[in-house]
Amino acid sequence: MIEKKLMEAAFDAEGLRRRFVDAPEMAPVREDGSHRGEFRPAAVLVPVVLRPERLAVLLTRRTDHLHHHPGQISFPGGRVEKADVSAVMTALRETEEETGLDPERIELLGELPEYFTGTGFRITPVVGLVHPPFELKLDTFEVAEAFEVPLAHFLDPANHERHTMEYQGRMRQYYAMPYKGYFIWGATAGILVSLYRFLGGS
Repeated sequence: MIEKKLMEAAFDAEGLRRRFVDAPEMAPVREDGSHRGEFRPAAVLVPVVLRPERLAVLLTRRTDHLHHHPGQISFPGGRVEKADVSAVMTALRETEEETGLDPERIELLGELPEYFTGTGFRITPVVGLVHPPFELKLDTFEVAEAFEVPLAHFLDPANHERHTMEYQGRMRQYYAMPYKGYFIWGATAGILVSLYRFLGGS
């Protein structure tokens, strides 16, 4: 069962806003294999959509022909470019480029702890409330589809699966949160676990 305070945050936008105002101190999150080497800065938007019946998380599925992470479920985002003055700018720019989501529809709440991946990225997750109505215009080269998942699904620890895989000769653990045929895993699932902990989950 989801804890009461998480239930409030899951279904109440004001609860999310309050949590970011009183943001707790949290250490960076590191995947298995991310404890050495240089990391390339990146940023993603964690878009929480204000639907009348519930809050939902907007996710994308990458196209199958991409060189990096083909077909995987992800947040809109990417590498920080030289012209980007902040992680927020990177997240908003990449989101608009990939999905066509107008930044004016996004109410920025704050940032989750930095997330270090085993593939060498230092990701800043930027959380924003997305206010309908909005129209998406997907970059069909990068994005195969966009879809929404109820936020409550990710805040229920019963949906936080732990898996193991061999990568570069080592066994590594990762999170997965399957939802209706979508296998949400890796950094995307890890950032969603980070959001769960930020909102008070254990």
